[in-house]
Order: sequence, then structure tokens, then C-alpha cells
Amino acid sequence: MDEYAWLAAKDDPDTIAYLKAENAFTEATTEHLASLRTALFDETKRRTKETDLSVPTRKGGHWYYTRTVEGQQYGIQCRRAVRDGETEPPSTADGAPLDGEEVLLDGNALAEGHEFFALGTFDISPDGRWLAYSTDFAGDERFTLRVKDLSTGEVLADEVPDTFYGSAWSADGSTLFYLTVDGAWRPYRVWRHTIGTAAADDAVVYEESDERFWIGVELTRSEKFIVIEAHSKVTSEARVIPASNPTGEPAIIAPRRQGVEYTIEHHGHRFLILHNDGAEDFELAYTSADAPGDWATLIPHTPGTRLEGVDAFANHLVVSLRKDGLTGLRVLPVGSTDTYDIDFPEPIYSVGLESNPEYGTSTVRLHYASFVTPDSVYDYDLVTRTMVLRKQKPVLGGFDPAGYEQHRDWALADDGTRVPISLVCRAGTPKDGTAPAVIYGYGSYEASMDPWFSIPRLSLLDRGVIFAVAHIRGGGELGRRWYEEGKLLAKKNTFTDFVACARHLVKAGWTATDRLVARGGSAGGLLMGAVANLAPDAFAGVVAQVPFVDALNSILDPSLPLTVTEWEEWGNPLDDPEVYAYMKSYTPYENVSAVDYPAILAVTSLNDTRVLYHEPAKWIARLRATAPSGEYLLKTEMGAGHGGPSGRYDAWKEEAFVAAWILDRLGRA
Repeated sequence: MDEYAWLAAKDDPDTIAYLKAENAFTEATTEHLASLRTALFDETKRRTKETDLSVPTRKGGHWYYTRTVEGQQYGIQCRRAVRDGETEPPSTADGAPLDGEEVLLDGNALAEGHEFFALGTFDISPDGRWLAYSTDFAGDERFTLRVKDLSTGEVLADEVPDTFYGSAWSADGSTLFYLTVDGAWRPYRVWRHTIGTAAADDAVVYEESDERFWIGVELTRSEKFIVIEAHSKVTSEARVIPASNPTGEPAIIAPRRQGVEYTIEHHGHRFLILHNDGAEDFELAYTSADAPGDWATLIPHTPGTRLEGVDAFANHLVVSLRKDGLTGLRVLPVGSTDTYDIDFPEPIYSVGLESNPEYGTSTVRLHYASFVTPDSVYDYDLVTRTMVLRKQKPVLGGFDPAGYEQHRDWALADDGTRVPISLVCRAGTPKDGTAPAVIYGYGSYEASMDPWFSIPRLSLLDRGVIFAVAHIRGGGELGRRWYEEGKLLAKKNTFTDFVACARHLVKAGWTATDRLVARGGSAGGLLMGAVANLAPDAFAGVVAQVPFVDALNSILDPSLPLTVTEWEEWGNPLDDPEVYAYMKSYTPYENVSAVDYPAILAVTSLNDTRVLYHEPAKWIARLRATAPSGEYLLKTEMGAGHGGPSGRYDAWKEEAFVAAWILDRLGRA
């Protein structure tokens, strides 16, 4: 019997009262940290250039960019016409508006009167006249789609509620394709909307009936095709509609085959196909755009080099890949065999392409960062092979990257597998076990936790805290096999890998058990609950954000959002007794026991549609009842979703709350 099942009744006043009481208890318990929270928030604010301007991106006759303004929570989407002879992106040193600026969408104006605000779709038609955008004011990822005429500033009467992320325009901008979801919040229908008509007249273009699959829709960079892609966790299928004939029937590229994943990109006379058919780490092929059929190989499969994406430009292809735990970019000039990889200087980093909307360009924009290098935007010339830094995220207050150092270490898992760990700390941090540390992990969905720069993290590092990321199995850092060895009936490798990394940090002298806090969110929150059960003695504290801690009960209920689509990740306990027994043996809520747990902070959101709020609420309640000697806190955002507070200042306050709790556990409050 689940004695806390009643907490799932979101509309019950008793549930809301319970969550508010938990918030009050958490606030009272952490009241002594109020001044530290304020200090941490102020440090982030002082280091951040609040009035700023992104590097403008050219599309057609305009430069597009986002501005932020001091004191305002949300970005302002803008554009400015390209001037005669202008080839360099314009900028202003102080982040002020560009001369001749046109405001397309002001998030602050849209958010007025709402506790939460998020954009789902922001999509400008090929001719630059129409803007399709969608808004969410609750955090439940249920968006209302609207269309704005940028030539007049008028928002049309066209309005569609309950849409999903993603949209695509026809070539002439007369037609907009968008997505809606089923009762389990699975995007399953593509609709066609004619501008200036009522939503009631919209037509279903494609409907996905298999509940394992979700769909997406987009316009190719070449603006020649609308692409409808259907994906399950292990299988995919693509259809196309000529963008010049939006009422045409979707044509299939290759019928789905169980276990075969592929994505497509249009390039001239061909479709590029990135696939795993007989290629565990994927290979790149192509087929005719006029009559898709057999696939011809462009880049053959190389075990250990995971191909993750391909971007097509008129005269070049750029392949995003992963090798030896690091991201990379490979360039294929069209009509030449002179393929090359772009080199980057640091031993640990993350690199990837930005949006790059222009098909005919010979220059691509990329994003680069590391633990010690702030987010940097570069333009890379594919012909001359030269790179120009357009902007590095300003870090105010005298930040010097030389004052910090990053390292790569390796732990040995229980089965002998070497697991990479990335670390960052202040330069000269002692490696004698005296330093406090935070170890972060995720380990699901082949998602890789590549190094990222964080201004709020500097406040921890400057207080002597080491920050470590455990690149555990279930993620994708070391290729597809790394993922396969941390899912389904091998899921426990994710948890034992993390514990091995934590114990290695202690053994290697980076920290000590009583100076180590674990942190993770969502599926990483499942990880937090599992390792708290598995090795409660390994940590001084655990932070679990929007944690998937009642995994078995959720996966047993196909009516819940996303459950059926998740069966290929976790297994289907409804039909397979072995899966049921395996999940029951590790899911955190089911395995709470009367042991001495570390202090635990769970953070959730009432309107989260991905991991429902009642999972951490039930978990904390059971911890208190079963192992009452520990400190177990629950903090619920009453007006937010899976990503937490939406405004940047609110997000900083949330991070300051968590960071203050961590520092308190580490004796650095």
C-alpha cells in the first residue's frame, strides 16, 4: 500500500496545504542561511552584465538578436535591417539597443501579471514578414500559439491553445505547421494552418498512432522541405513535404525499422542521412532527394567516434561528433575529399554549432565553453579555416580564468570500467582531503554532461569548493555503448558508477566523505535517490531537483505524461516481470530503509509535467517516517514547471538557495 498516494491529488486543498506547510518548514529550517543566500545572489548579480546584447545573426535582410536589460527578468527579441556593404555583425559596447532596432517580442511585456513565463516557439517566416510564437504562463509546457505581422506589428486573431514546441513555415509564408499533444502530453499530430484563417479550419497533416513515438516538425535550412520526424527511444522515421507545396502529402524517406534511428538534412539533390543501421556510433550517408532509396555512405562508421548531427550548407557539411569524451566538429567541403576537424586549445571543453540559418554561407557560428572559459561565440570561415571571436560572456568583478584550474580524472567502477570525472577548482586547491566538493551526475537518455561555464558556480569555487561531474554510464560521453550499458536491465551501472566516482574523489585526496555533497536533477534526481539508498555513508548531503524518485509507480501508469515513450529507456514493468523486479530493486521511493541517510534537499515544481511534484513529496515523507534521524527538506515552486523559476533573477535566487544549503552542509556557510 502506498500511504502517500493521496499527495498525487493536485487539486485537493489538503495537498496544496501540505506543500505550503513543507515550504514553511524548509524556510524555517534554513532561516539561518538567509544572509548567505542574499550574498550569493548579490555575487551572481554583480558578476553578470545585466544589460547586454547577443551577437546578431544574419538571416536574409536582417540581423536577429536578443537584448537583456538591467532589472528585467526576460529577454527582448529584436532585429535590425542589414545595411549596404555590411558584412560584420553590429554591436554596442554597453548592450544598448542597436540604431534602427525593431522589437519583435518583449518577454517582459508578455510576462506582466504572471508569475511564470516561457516561450515555446519563436519562428520567423522565410520572407521575414510573419512571426509565430507560443507562450506558457504556468510552467506546464502547454503553449498558446499566435502569429504576429511584423510589417504592421499586429498580432493576428489566429490563436491555437495547447500546442507543443516546434513549428515550420511554408516557403511563401502562407502556411504554418505546428504540433499538438495527446492526453499523455505526447506530441502526436502535425497541423497545417493558413495565415488569416480560424484555427477550427486547420487540417491534420500527420498523426502518430504508436504511443512509443513522438513527433517533431521543422523547415530545412535550404527552405525546400518541411520535415516531419517520428522518434521512439530506439527507432525513427522521417517524412517530407515540399515547402513550395504545403498542401502536399508527406512522403516517407525510409520506413521505420525497430532499432534503426536516422535523421535527415536536405542538401541540393540529396538528403543526408545520419543513421545507426549496422553502425553503433552512427555513420553519415545520403540518398536522392527526388526518389529516396538506397543509402550511399559518406562517413563510414568508426567505433568510438559518435556522430551526433550534420548541418548542410551550400558548399560545406559540418558534422558534430564526440570522441574520447569530448565534442568536436568535422568539415566536409563539397566536391573535395579534404575533410578536416576543427582544433580547440583546452584539454576539457564543449563546442557546438549555433543556429546558422543561412544556407549559402561559407562562415558558421559556433559556441565554445569550458569550466574556466566563459561562453564564447565564434565565427569560423570554412574556406580559410580561420576563427574570429565575436563575443565572450562578460564576467564582471575582475574574473581571471587563470585563478581556476580544470582536471580530468578516472574512477574504476565495480566491473572494472574506467569512468571519467571532470573537475574544476580554485588554482592551488589542496589535494589532501581537506577541500569540500560537490559531485554532479545525470546518466540517462544518452545525454552528455559536457563542461559548461557558470557564474553562480564561481561563488562555490571561491569558497574553496571543488566541483566535479561524474560522466557515468547511461549518458553519451563515450559513445552509444556507454549509453546502452546504463539503461534497461543495466541501469544499476549508472548508480554504481556514481558511487565509484564519489569514493574515488575521496581516495585520490580531492575531498573527504564528510565534505562531499551529491547533486542531480530529473533523471539525475533518480540517481540521487538511488545512491542515497545504495551508499548513504558516501555523502554529507544530497540535492535532488525535480527528481524522478517514484520511477516504478510512474512507469506502471501509461496514463501519465511520457510513460509509454519511456518504456524503451527503463523497460516495461507492466508486461515484463523481470523489468518489474529490477526496477523495484532500485527505484528510490520503494527502497527507503531505516538507515542513517545524509541530509537531503528535494526541490520540485507544482506544474511540472515531466516529473510530477508528488514524487519528491512522497519520497521526503517516507524518508521522515522510515529514517527519522536525518534532515529531509522539500521545497516546491508553486507556480513553475520542470525548469524551475522562469525569470533570470528568480532563477538566481533559486540557485542561491540551493548553494547556501550546500555550503552549510560543507561547513562553509
